[in-house]
Amino acid sequence: MTKKITIGVTDLSFHRVAASLLGHIIERFGFEVERVYSPHEQNFEKLKQGDVGLLASAWLPSSHGGYKAEVEKTVPLIELGLHYEPYALWGVPEYIPASEVNTVEDLKKPSVSLKMVKKIQGINQGAGISRFSQSIVKHYHLNDLGYEFFTGTEEDCFTTFEQNVAGSKWFVVPLWKPQFLHYKHNIRELTEPEGLLGTVDKAVLLMRKDVSEMFSQEQLATLDSLRFGNQVIAELDYKVCRENLDVDAVTLQWLKENSHYLG
Repeated sequence: MTKKITIGVTDLSFHRVAASLLGHIIERFGFEVERVYSPHEQNFEKLKQGDVGLLASAWLPSSHGGYKAEVEKTVPLIELGLHYEPYALWGVPEYIPASEVNTVEDLKKPSVSLKMVKKIQGINQGAGISRFSQSIVKHYHLNDLGYEFFTGTEEDCFTTFEQNVAGSKWFVVPLWKPQFLHYKHNIRELTEPEGLLGTVDKAVLLMRKDVSEMFSQEQLATLDSLRFGNQVIAELDYKVCRENLDVDAVTLQWLKENSHYLG
């Protein structure tokens, strides 16, 4: 009888890429794999309730550490692998001179503020970058100069970026690595000395301890050995989001080209 496993996937494109890579590998173990897509908080709640047995990928400790701690009040978890090393950032397109804008504080310069698009378009409310960005706007009093941070969909954020670049506008984008825009564009990260953007996280597979009993020690060791890296995730994310290729086809092709991941 085929064993079935459900992976909770945070419903953002790069998380879908990582989960697809994992799905192919776990299927090779003989499992039937289902992926369930939810926003950040709901994803962790489903892990807590047992609606999903795995979560891909958790960003620890900065972005998702609080969500993980809430689950662990009642459910033991194990961390496996290091899918990539994500971090949040505020960035500007490379055509804005670094001599003018190199730090978050520079956004307050009168000469810069006059040129900048004041709408800072982010993604959904539960994302770490959204929480961090709201803190930055408040801490640096950017709202006093007319800057506003807006939550929205992934596509709201990414399309706004591409439209602003097409118009050579001066603007700031709240982003992270890995993300497909970095594959195509040179985005300069702004210095933020207060640490409001968190640290470099580790993107890992979270597994309920009771679910781990479904896997052999060798299989768990394989999952713990997985290392994809920021550049790989960004490249595959670009192929899906901007070349409109099927995510499972893209990830399976990459795994075939890097066959040691499949054993």
